[in-house]
Amino acid sequence: MAPKPEVKKTDKPSKGAKQVKKSSETKPKPPKRGNVSKTSKSLKGVKGGKVVKPGSKRVDKVQKALKVKRALTLGFHTKSKKRIMKVPRFRRPKTYKPPRCPKDRRFLIPKRNKLDAFRIIQNPVTTEAAMKKIEDNDTLVFIVDRRANKPAIKAAVQSLYNIKVAKVNTLNCPKNIKKAYVKLPPDFDALDVANRIGII
Repeated sequence: MAPKPEVKKTDKPSKGAKQVKKSSETKPKPPKRGNVSKTSKSLKGVKGGKVVKPGSKRVDKVQKALKVKRALTLGFHTKSKKRIMKVPRFRRPKTYKPPRCPKDRRFLIPKRNKLDAFRIIQNPVTTEAAMKKIEDNDTLVFIVDRRANKPAIKAAVQSLYNIKVAKVNTLNCPKNIKKAYVKLPPDFDALDVANRIGII
């Protein structure tokens, strides 16, 4: 028997295959422009793959969350302007100094008043000039502490001798001594007060 002639295979596909290929290669039709604009306007917030309608509570929450996130990323000091130095002298700005609140007190015993009435008035002056002042001008003369001022001397005399004081004059002597001339009002007699104190 004679061999059958070989049939040459052609690259062209059959009619059925051609139709299938065309159907697979068909491109999807693009959506109409009107529909696209509508969807873009209606979609204002999307959360978790779900479409959220505008004006709903979920949209407000999403917007708030985005606003907070943006504020955290930017930081707090965003509107401060850079200050330009035009003067060579630099003055340190005033900064906050927190008040001290120590856990343990440094001094447990409170400080006593070192200038009390007994320390201010040391002793009365009993010279002839001082006696003349008592008789003529109704003034008592005392030697006082150098650190004491006129109001302190007045308060000390009033508290010690139970008398009223009209005026106080002071004199700083060269030998580290301070004298106080205490003028009494007309209600009090300086001689009686001097006798009661023990000056005379």
